[in-house]
Amino acid sequence: MVLVPGGDLLMGSDDFYPEERPAHRVRVSPFLLDRAPVTVAQFARFVEQTGYVTVAERRPDPSDYPGVDPDLLVPGALVFTGSDGPVPLHDASRWWTWTPGASWRAPEGPGSDATADRGDHPVTQVCHDDATAYARWAGRRLPTEAEHELAARGGS
Repeated sequence: MVLVPGGDLLMGSDDFYPEERPAHRVRVSPFLLDRAPVTVAQFARFVEQTGYVTVAERRPDPSDYPGVDPDLLVPGALVFTGSDGPVPLHDASRWWTWTPGASWRAPEGPGSDATADRGDHPVTQVCHDDATAYARWAGRRLPTEAEHELAARGGS
């Protein structure tokens, strides 16, 4: 882990997405941050030792999706789908595809296997709940949005 010095930053933006408005000054205290992302191998150890099942591996609860055919509620995740050229940015379905069976183990869906040849790569297809569970197990915590933004900007 590395110590990230605290500091002030202008967080958000008045120029792009409404949820980022208004830009505002934030003071961040010094904090510790892992030097590298969590790898597939590290996440696999967590799953092996705890029996944790990620959100993408769980069957969705039909009560959360009233009116949807329960046969359609299967474990899976969105998988990036490249395009031959520019696509309209208002339609995420042009570059993300719902893929049954996609998860941290099979990030591109059935047939892909992150544990076979990507152990030293960053784990993908985990959500905030999964990351929080991992962090607790590892004796860590997730950075706040302000901490993340400060670190990502290199303090500027």
